[in-house]
Amino acid sequence: MAFNGKYEIESQENYDEFLKKIGIPDDVIERGRNFKIVTEVIQNGNEFTWSQIYPQKTMTNKFVIDQESEMESMSGKKFKATVTLEDGKVTVRFPNYHHTAEISGGKLVECSTAGGVTMKRTSKRI
Repeated sequence: MAFNGKYEIESQENYDEFLKKIGIPDDVIERGRNFKIVTEVIQNGNEFTWSQIYPQKTMTNKFVIDQESEMESMSGKKFKATVTLEDGKVTVRFPNYHHTAEISGGKLVECSTAGGVTMKRTSKRI
């Protein structure tokens, strides 16, 4: 249950470059740059509810490790994917990027990679 909790974004690397790479419009990138995104994770064994809370909306994905689940990407695209958990790291392949998340030093560290660009987002527990 290592992931359980609420986390507020503390830092992010390659934000603009990554979001442009996956096709997010410039105006959306600009508006989101300084949001203090809150991620809430509810873990019950292999069942997860993973929510990202933005000022205007909340995006929630519910999934069970190693089972195909309906998901939603950052751009709002719905798709089916299988989330895995290996060595404490949650991994999922979105339609146009690869995403991992882990708890490191008590912080939530998420990495999303597309076309050789990796955005790293670190969030502190609140």
